[in-house]
Amino acid sequence: MSGERFSTATRLKALGEQAAARVYRARSPRRSRLTGRAALLALVLCSLVVALAYPIRAYVSQRSDIAEQRREADAARDAVRRLRQEKARWQDPAYVRQQARRHLHYVLPGETGYTVVDGTGAGRPRAGRDAVERPWYEAIWSGLDSADARGRAAGG
Repeated sequence: MSGERFSTATRLKALGEQAAARVYRARSPRRSRLTGRAALLALVLCSLVVALAYPIRAYVSQRSDIAEQRREADAARDAVRRLRQEKARWQDPAYVRQQARRHLHYVLPGETGYTVVDGTGAGRPRAGRDAVERPWYEAIWSGLDSADARGRAAGG
C-alpha cells in the first residue's frame, strides 16, 4: 500500500505539472504595453513638438508685435488728426489774436491793458533784482552758507 500511495502522489504531482504546463501554454505570452510602433509614434510626436516649438513661439510673438504696431499706428493717426485740426485753427486770424491776447497779453491799439495782482506776493522782494545786483558766484556761496547754517542748526 505504501507503494501505491507513493505512486498515487507521484501521479497526482505529474498530473498537476501537466495541467500547469497546458495552462501556461494556453496563456498568450505577456507583451509589453510599449510596442515598436507605439515607440516610433511617440518619437515622431516628440520630434514634431520640438521642431514646431520655435516657429509657433515666433508666430505668437510676431502677432503680438503686429497688434502693438497697429495700436501705435492708431495713436499716430489720432495725433495727426489733432495736429491738423490745431493747424487749421492757427490759420484763422481770430484764433491767432485770441491766443496772443491770452498768452502774450497783447492789446489792440486804443485799448488799455490791465494786469490784476491778487496780493499774495506783494511783501517779498523780487528774485530777479537781487540776482542782477550781485555776481553769480556770490549767489552760489550764499546758498552754500545758508545750507551749511541750516545743517548745523539741525544738529549736524
